[in-house]
Amino acid sequence: MIDKIKSLANKYKQEFIDIRHHIHSNPELSYLEFETSEFIQEKLSSWNIPFEVKATTGVVGLIKGKKPDTRIIALRADMDALPIVEENQVEYISKNHGVMHACGHDVHTTCLLGAAKILSETKDEWEGTVKLIFQPGEEKNPGGASLLIKEGVLNNPAPQKIFALHVHTGLQVGEYSFRGGMVMASADEIYITIKAKGGHAAAPQFTADTILIASQLVVSLQQIISRNNNPFNPSVLSITSFQGGNTTNVIPSEVKLMGTFRAMNEVWRFKAHELIIKQATDLVTGMGAEIDIKIDVGYPFVFNNEVLSKEARSLAEEFAGKEKVSETELRMGGEDFAYYTHVVPGCFFRLGVGNVEKGITSNVHTPTFNIDENAIENGMGMMAWLATQA
Repeated sequence: MIDKIKSLANKYKQEFIDIRHHIHSNPELSYLEFETSEFIQEKLSSWNIPFEVKATTGVVGLIKGKKPDTRIIALRADMDALPIVEENQVEYISKNHGVMHACGHDVHTTCLLGAAKILSETKDEWEGTVKLIFQPGEEKNPGGASLLIKEGVLNNPAPQKIFALHVHTGLQVGEYSFRGGMVMASADEIYITIKAKGGHAAAPQFTADTILIASQLVVSLQQIISRNNNPFNPSVLSITSFQGGNTTNVIPSEVKLMGTFRAMNEVWRFKAHELIIKQATDLVTGMGAEIDIKIDVGYPFVFNNEVLSKEARSLAEEFAGKEKVSETELRMGGEDFAYYTHVVPGCFFRLGVGNVEKGITSNVHTPTFNIDENAIENGMGMMAWLATQA
């Protein structure tokens, strides 16, 4: 089976590189993946793979092999892009200015489509059923995974295991990485508005200085981590946006802050929420201003089932060679694949897409992110292999 999958992945390599180019040049933001969804539906229809549409743009396909009830495996790919102006000088550059597949979801979708074609052509040679989940909105709360789960994506049939891959330029093309247990952090969004009546910059005594208060708050909030959290418990609080004022001689009546909070412990996560709200409220009101604060609870931490991840790593070593498989490092990034892993044993692994010699090293979420497209063959082959063997 391994030789058959590798042969088909190589045979269809260029077809799916072309598919990746199409998806990459037509990126769509979270929950707006209408054309991408239609494209996926057309491809699945052309391969006679039945599917249904969920959560408006999500597409869920089903491929039945021999003895379809013996094992149910799910494979997931996300479809949405980011609000980034692409700077790559390539023929397939984004046609939607200001929107870019800078996180590799075009690659994820392409690899799952490729695996779907391979699995469909070999369905008489493997047992079980494979559920294909093309998911919207990974990049934006509440997360497309949560919406699909609410609409029953993990039922009828209910998968016993679920896999997903994510591109990583820190791994060279041809390499993969796996990790059991905790692998990525929870991700919550912080929104703060500081209000006062505003006033003349030359007479700050007549108002609360919202700029000064916000500045104090940004510094103060860092103590939440440094003085309340166990230093052996990974956690990050970053204020990423400071908006207020538009001239030199006016203290603005309003300043807005935004940020993110990451954690790998659910008890600490929600204790930190309380501390953030209390410290921000006390500081702002104590300096004479008003505050509106909201913490938008986002994705939970990603937990890879340890037994499944060990099995998947072993299968990957068989497929690619032991020297091509390593252990994924802990990361404070968030991923809504977490929602699946809290319901079904899951394995979220990394696909190497980097190539130092070709200068392909830019990280995800940057305007120059790109991949060595030999990774397409590797990704679709690995997903098909895991689906038939795990």
